[in-house]
Amino acid sequence: MASLKDLRNRIASVKATQKITKAMQMVAAAKLRRAQEAAEAARPYSQRMGAVLANIAGAVSGGDAPALMTGTGKDDTHLLVVATAERGLCGGFNSQIARLAREHIRRLQAAGKTVKIITVGKKGNDILRRDYAALIIDRIELRDAKQVGFVHADMIARKVITLFNQGAFDVCTLFYSEFKSVISQIPTAQQIIPAAAPASDVKVAANSAVYEYEPEPGEILADLIPRNIKVQIFRALLENAAGEMGAKMSAMDNATRNAGDMINRLTITYNRQRQAQITKELIEIISGAEAL
Repeated sequence: MASLKDLRNRIASVKATQKITKAMQMVAAAKLRRAQEAAEAARPYSQRMGAVLANIAGAVSGGDAPALMTGTGKDDTHLLVVATAERGLCGGFNSQIARLAREHIRRLQAAGKTVKIITVGKKGNDILRRDYAALIIDRIELRDAKQVGFVHADMIARKVITLFNQGAFDVCTLFYSEFKSVISQIPTAQQIIPAAAPASDVKVAANSAVYEYEPEPGEILADLIPRNIKVQIFRALLENAAGEMGAKMSAMDNATRNAGDMINRLTITYNRQRQAQITKELIEIISGAEAL
């Protein structure tokens, strides 16, 4: 059984940990509001970008469509861009994204496909390299970035498009976690190359106007599709930032509560042991007095 001194030291240690987790919860709550606003503000733009793509793609014949939209015509090599957080202490946020990516990898490998991985975020790389280190062709860390910006999405998109132009893959899928609420982040897989026109989200009225394009629709798409890839990656990074703060806030709240429960249990144990020690000393004193 631990001594009273050991129990006092342990109680003090847990109290110090509780102060840290409480402070981290408050910091995450403050960052969550800004991250959530940024993620929600990016959604209409990305959805409208999809609507514009669908509208223009309808006016393009198959031969005039750019390769980023039509693809290579094959489905042999898949590139997975797995975006996670740079830091931990956010519950199962990172592991859920990695789990979805692992399931996708297993399905592709079972079908005889070649898989390549680009990890965005330190935690995703740490998780996936345990089983798929040979498949990781690049890792991108944003640890030095104070805030996620479009410049980071632009950098990632340029690497992906360069690999596509070099013939390194046929299909590219982006993995991230869509922010729903503080306690709900949904791991999501989104194909970004070939760029599928989101026709299900865009309903064109039967009496809608007929547009004439200048320059030609194919030329517009050649510029618009790379921009759309950057926008979708940027949205994924913003969704991840909001989801990470929400998950961290929940995890630190649970850790603070658990620390409080542990302090209560240790305090009860300490009081009982202290009372037993006092009672034992009193019995020894009384027994010694009676012996005299």
